[in-house]
Amino acid sequence: MSADADQKAVSVDKARFGITGLDDVIGGGLARNRLYLLEGNPGTGKTTIALGFLLEGARRGERGLYISLSETTDELHETAHSHGWSLPEAVTIYELIPPESLLDAEQQQTLLYASDLELGEATRAVFEQVDAVKPARVVLDSLSEIRLLAGSSLRYRRQILALKHYFAKQNTTMLLLDDLTADALDKTVHSVAHAVIRLEELAPDYGAERRRLRVMKYRGQRFRGGYHDFNIATGGVEVFPRLIALEHKTTFARDTVRSGIPELDALLGGGVETGSSTLLLGPAGAGKSLLTVQYVAAAAARGEKAAMFVFDEELGLLLERTKAMGFDLAGLRDQGLLTIEQVDAAELSPGEFAHLVRRQVDEAQAKTVVIDSLNGYRAAMLGEGVPILHVHELLQYLNRQGATTFLTVAQHGLVGDMKSPVDITYLADTVVLLRYFEAVGTVRRAISVVKKRTGAHEDTIREYRITSTGLQVGEPLQGFQGVLRGTPELIQRDGDTELHGSDLS
Repeated sequence: MSADADQKAVSVDKARFGITGLDDVIGGGLARNRLYLLEGNPGTGKTTIALGFLLEGARRGERGLYISLSETTDELHETAHSHGWSLPEAVTIYELIPPESLLDAEQQQTLLYASDLELGEATRAVFEQVDAVKPARVVLDSLSEIRLLAGSSLRYRRQILALKHYFAKQNTTMLLLDDLTADALDKTVHSVAHAVIRLEELAPDYGAERRRLRVMKYRGQRFRGGYHDFNIATGGVEVFPRLIALEHKTTFARDTVRSGIPELDALLGGGVETGSSTLLLGPAGAGKSLLTVQYVAAAAARGEKAAMFVFDEELGLLLERTKAMGFDLAGLRDQGLLTIEQVDAAELSPGEFAHLVRRQVDEAQAKTVVIDSLNGYRAAMLGEGVPILHVHELLQYLNRQGATTFLTVAQHGLVGDMKSPVDITYLADTVVLLRYFEAVGTVRRAISVVKKRTGAHEDTIREYRITSTGLQVGEPLQGFQGVLRGTPELIQRDGDTELHGSDLS
């Protein structure tokens, strides 16, 4: 599509869903006076989205008509009430099942089961209701009943075409719902509809269900391709558009971010840079979280806002143990300098997490972002075919916003050869390695920088300690080898004399 055509599409008045994320995915809303298909298995949220579509029209002074072939009027009102909605007079519900004959065994003339109630009669009843209400928006729920009544694919297609042409002449935007229960392989409406949106529900082995949507087609309109996560909560549907980092480039001054520990800053060549990502690799208990807290405290001391997303550690425990070391994270939170959120990987989709991070950076103006840990973040992406792409887009987005990001990864093992659950060292701008090593019968810790894109850094290994006042980083270790393997040796040549690890003190 040309730039002129795209600009024209943006300027056209559209029928919005009123769901910010969804309207963003489909390019601002639905082009008016067209027929659209919203399909998905039962329970994926079609009715909720459709009711929200009509309510948004009512807020804009447009009349809406909900034609129900599968749910009763009471059921639809209950659905609306569950979201805190009260359907206004501008929204009319028309139930095609004759209520007076439902209990009469001899005169059951419902749309689905009475042989003498033909599809043509139902269609005329719909047209009469449209002529009486004169709606700007219409929802037909659902196509499964129409498909069964039509009997054949040819008659079904002709019926859909008849509806399409009729409603176009009425200056009506029509949304067809399909629960895919009659024939999931029937693509008749796909070729007729102006756009097709599919809703899906995934059931992981553990945790809450995951919902996502995809725009399968939209004639003459740009839209966001791929899958987009969404939730159904009280108040309606919330859609989290797939993050595309290239759309969010900003300009900012690149400064050096210091930790407040001179020896650590020296190891990092003065510090890390604004708009860069730092990966902290190390075994459990090595001090990765404490290192990120040090940068959060340093950001607060500069008057900058920070955001922490904690996957693994219980939040109360983190606040207590860091406070004992002099880091009052709860106080920083109360001052508005820190947002700290406990993230449950079993209940969160990757799209929703990216939305949480974006909200802190875009709205709260957080300049330091901590994700602790990537192990937990990866757990939230179980079932995702390409989890590394989620991490890539998120890091690129944060970098482009000028945020300084710190990620922790807990490696498998404690001493010696370490294994990471996922290798993202090539994505991070700086990689800091934390290690245990044994010396003179005690366990010690070593820190080194193995990668830094944005400038020079020390190639030394420094010992550090976790004390009651936080981290203490020492001078570079001299004359040792094998520290990162966990069993260092002290190499000191005096003639032919060589001293080994037992001389390390």
